[in-house]
Amino acid sequence: MSGFPSFPYRNTKLCVESVALDRIAAEFGTPCYVYSRAALTAAYREFDSAFAGRDHLVCYAVKANSNLAVLNLFARLGSGFDIVSGGELQRVLNAGGDPQKVVFSGVGKRPDEMRAALAAGIFCFNVESEAELATLNRIAAEMGKIAPVSLRVNPDVDAKTHPYISTGLKENKFGIPFDEAEKLYLSARQFAHVHITGLDCHIGSQLTELDPFVEACGKMLGLLDRLEAQGLQIEHLDLGGGLGIRYSAEKPPAARDYVAALCADIGQRSQRILIEPGRALVGNAGLLLTRVEYLKHTPHRDFAIVDAAMNDLIRPALYDAHHEILPVTANGSNAKTYQIVGPVCETGDFLGHDRKLALSQGDLLAVMSAGAYGMSMSSNYNTRPRAAEVMVDGDRIHLIRERESMEQLLAGEKILP
Repeated sequence: MSGFPSFPYRNTKLCVESVALDRIAAEFGTPCYVYSRAALTAAYREFDSAFAGRDHLVCYAVKANSNLAVLNLFARLGSGFDIVSGGELQRVLNAGGDPQKVVFSGVGKRPDEMRAALAAGIFCFNVESEAELATLNRIAAEMGKIAPVSLRVNPDVDAKTHPYISTGLKENKFGIPFDEAEKLYLSARQFAHVHITGLDCHIGSQLTELDPFVEACGKMLGLLDRLEAQGLQIEHLDLGGGLGIRYSAEKPPAARDYVAALCADIGQRSQRILIEPGRALVGNAGLLLTRVEYLKHTPHRDFAIVDAAMNDLIRPALYDAHHEILPVTANGSNAKTYQIVGPVCETGDFLGHDRKLALSQGDLLAVMSAGAYGMSMSSNYNTRPRAAEVMVDGDRIHLIRERESMEQLLAGEKILP
């Protein structure tokens, strides 16, 4: 077994569901992102069923993986969506998502993005500053609409995660300072084209302990009680996302335990509960398939140079993140300790350090837990076309994004006359 249920070894071959990965490499080339429909479906249903009859909405955080096939799959399962741009809104709509299940987060919403979201009739804007609230009120007035609003409050809770993905501390750019939130909620009543419907927070990503979630929830419930005492009717409580996954040795809580802890705090309150998982829905449902181009042995280190690079998966270079790297054909003989590196001209272009593997030139490797923030953060650095994406459903293979071509890459550029 590989340790990833939807990616088992069968007769020494690593598979996704019932399909061997070497078959996908032969048909679609490498590097290539590969996803399991069964894993995506199971992850969503675990969150959804954990609420057990309580009024709720699971809003998938689109930024984690925005492929239309992934969004469409979640839409068909009944998911809502957490977006952070007008582009993500367009993706959700094109994928068949229900705009009445969309929340719009992010600190820098532009007026044109606000107009598009108002025209679509989204569920709620998660507003992150007083200036944004005033702009949204003005745009809604120009359109003759009322904007449904939740203020994103920064509860100043340490998420105990990588500093780049911590969002709930007072020094972070996100949300309204906790001590100012009650005043802004009360002053929001002066805006004629804004309707306060909810209360929102989000403290970070890749959290592997329940305590920060519980602490933030407790602070938000205290604020909720104070707002209701002032006569505000809060219809929903959005507690954000951020539940982590296992990349290697982490032991994050199960979705049902995470939801149970939140619901225990919330008690009998009547508000609809929203959560915004991203990584926890898609992270371990995908991998990056890559081929060894060269083995390079030096007196100090052994390198496996593969055809995937930091432009395909930036998390190791950006966060020093760890991803398990598995051979597509299991072979335990003559293993060496390799640095798994790409062809990009940066010393930071690596996918894994010090991995004990038995390798030959041409071998296939699977970089695991790459379903979140892999393809969605990829780039064309070094003029490298972006990878293909494939979804496996049982024994069926679906190409859900063609490999980018050089013609597509250059099409928008013009030479001076």
